[in-house]
Amino acid sequence: MLTLTENAQKAVSRFISGAEQPVTGLRIGVAGGGCSGFQYTMSLEKDAEEGDTILEIADFKVFVDSQSAPLLQGVFVDFLDGLEGSGFKFENPNATNSCGCGSSFSCG
Repeated sequence: MLTLTENAQKAVSRFISGAEQPVTGLRIGVAGGGCSGFQYTMSLEKDAEEGDTILEIADFKVFVDSQSAPLLQGVFVDFLDGLEGSGFKFENPNATNSCGCGSSFSCG
């Protein structure tokens, strides 16, 4: 479904281990909004929700809801850390258009 690079896996593991509340995984989703129509969402979660696809990646789980799953098919998630800032970067083969900030996209 989706792939997290080694850098992204390390970042997620760091965020999970540093969380104040118990966390078992990362929720990645797609919501309406952003410059191009859809935007990526990410949050740390204690448990999966009914209907989620659950991916076992490294030492954590990734939860994807059923509406987001088709839009995340084949997506690569990386974590960049440099002078211009740090954050997750999504490469989505399903996107027909994306904005300059890289956090929103559209599908044609």
